[in-house]
Order: sequence, then structure tokens, then C-alpha cells
Amino acid sequence: MTAIARIFSNAIPAISPDVDILKMVAVFCGIGLIVSLMIASYGLDLSAGFF
Repeated sequence: MTAIARIFSNAIPAISPDVDILKMVAVFCGIGLIVSLMIASYGLDLSAGFF
């Protein structure tokens, strides 16, 4: 992840502050996805026999 941010900051120095914003948006989207999956699977039997 850091390598990708470094590549973008070296290639496009004017947009480097936007990389931090995009990283924060990606983190919040990931957290929201995980929470949504946890809420959706609440009450389901996710044991090995289920699969």
C-alpha cells in the first residue's frame, strides 16, 4: 500500500494530498463492508458443516 502511494506521489506531485484522502475513504469503505457483512451474517450458522 505504501509503495502504491509513493508511486503516485512521485508521478503526480500535485495530487499527493489527495492520496491521503483516497486512503481514508478506502479505509472507511472497508470498515463499512466488514460491518455490513457481520450484520448480514448475524444469526446464520457459519460452522464447517454449513459449507
